[in-house]
Amino acid sequence: MRADRLLSLTLLLRHRGRMTAAALAAELEVSQRTVLRDVEALSAAGIPVYAERGRHGGFALLPGFTTDLTGLTPGEAVALLTSGSVATSGALGLGPEFSSAMRKIVAAMPETARTRAAGAAGRVLVRSGGLLADPADDGTPALDAVQRAVFGGTRLRIRYRAGGGPRREGPVPAPVQRVVDPVGLVQASGRWYLLAIRDGEDRTYRVSRIGSAEVLDEPARRPDGVDLEQLWLRRRADFRDRHPGVAVRVRVAAAARHLLAGLTVGDERSDGGTVEVTAAFGDLRHAATMLWPLLPEVEIVAPGELRATLLGRARAAVVALG
Repeated sequence: MRADRLLSLTLLLRHRGRMTAAALAAELEVSQRTVLRDVEALSAAGIPVYAERGRHGGFALLPGFTTDLTGLTPGEAVALLTSGSVATSGALGLGPEFSSAMRKIVAAMPETARTRAAGAAGRVLVRSGGLLADPADDGTPALDAVQRAVFGGTRLRIRYRAGGGPRREGPVPAPVQRVVDPVGLVQASGRWYLLAIRDGEDRTYRVSRIGSAEVLDEPARRPDGVDLEQLWLRRRADFRDRHPGVAVRVRVAAAARHLLAGLTVGDERSDGGTVEVTAAFGDLRHAATMLWPLLPEVEIVAPGELRATLLGRARAAVVALG
């Protein structure tokens, strides 16, 4: 454990320059006394650490001392920097270890590469809630090209197939070609979304509906220093305001309550061995799509129109099966 800390201390001094004992202690999550002992150990091992006293003093490495401990490319660092979501290391109880590893990796990178990697990592967000409670994407063939455009800050030509969407009548529109300025990537409830700007207007594209994507040799016209989380929350709120949806009352056995885990529910009531909740959907077609796989474990209480739709689908299935 101490060897791990000594390595972290060396990398911090290598890339941040002079640091006080208090700053090092806070970064390494140890006492200042421990930092002083570690500095003595490094000096004894031949690492050229020296101390400067005074108001602006601290510890530093002799000029010219270098380390080359990782050999990571900016792309590899981005992959690591963007993997630290609550769904990965935190859920496994490895949060402190992950943070320590990230500190070493970032500190060991050259300044220009470190800036590029950190900037790219700020363009990716992992969230638990999507726009609607749709099934997770089965495939996203264009994700690689979309990601390169987002990280590289270049424009993107996509061929996009819009979904039916809540309250949209008639056949699904044919795919259209668009040139967009990528702002960021969001993964929400197992689905990837591209946040972009097209003709000066905010646009959100579901990546699984991008049939093809071409990275263009043109810089993207997008704002710097974007707060991707706030942007995503605002766009999701705008979407839901435009599609207020429909409320569906469903009943399920208490032992099967987990079947409703992926739905946005409220007004939950328990009655003995059953649970009754109100679930929110984009429209009746969306509700039918989501609830059909849960039958017969989930009972549709209301509205009657949805019950009739699912009953008709069940009868058609019986006829088709002979």
